[in-house]
Amino acid sequence: MVLLLKAVSLVNKQQRLEQLEQANILEKIANIIESRKQQLAELESLDTGKPIRLAFETDITRAIANFRFFAGAARHDELGFHKMKNAINYTLRKPLGVVALITPWNLPIYLLSWKTAPALVMGNTIVAKPSSMTPLTASALTEIMNEAGLPNGVFNLVHGSGSKVGKPLSLHRDVSAVSFTGSTNAGAKVSEAASSTFKKISLELGGKNPTIVFADADEKAVERGVVHCFNNSGQSCNAPTRMLVEKSIYNQTVEKVKELANNTKVA
Repeated sequence: MVLLLKAVSLVNKQQRLEQLEQANILEKIANIIESRKQQLAELESLDTGKPIRLAFETDITRAIANFRFFAGAARHDELGFHKMKNAINYTLRKPLGVVALITPWNLPIYLLSWKTAPALVMGNTIVAKPSSMTPLTASALTEIMNEAGLPNGVFNLVHGSGSKVGKPLSLHRDVSAVSFTGSTNAGAKVSEAASSTFKKISLELGGKNPTIVFADADEKAVERGVVHCFNNSGQSCNAPTRMLVEKSIYNQTVEKVKELANNTKVA
């Protein structure tokens, strides 16, 4: 894996960059994304099939915010010190080295930026594997990072399936950590592969999030629960796909949910 070898060779150079310099690069990335947000929204729509408006308002807007947030966090980063009886306790944050970022198809640039920004600002090098179904904005983001002045080879992108790319990345001894967002079944395979070399692992998997509605709830509680359930075609890891309802309002809530669902328009 040529890209992985390149990432390994640049670890020390990336770690020598001052954190303020890293923050400035992240800010430039955010600015370039903002200047191209319409083009990127169209790419995201082409990749996923979601409406351009939704891609613009959710995916691209959040990608900009992610890079700006971590740029700001880096500028205000402080080491925590506190006294103990006979010692001083302090927090020291150090980069891990090469990290593998594996992202899904439902929110492609949103989730890739969410993982990439903190990994970069801490001085790591990256090998990213987006979903093979949604490659376009990941490729565009790579070009944007090069334009923003990120050193060549610090961010590396490789396209392919989980079995041909995700598994080798998770197994490789030169990868220090794996951050994965996707299905629970795929996450189990990533965990099994990564644990064989005791890597740090971050897994964001599928779930069944509930909206809890009590009898004294605001009348819009059910409406908002249904809207968020169907938003992005329901393909969000935080979509409230269950509703737990107090017994006294159960029947009327079922009828309201049916009405709202029947009136939902697919854009």
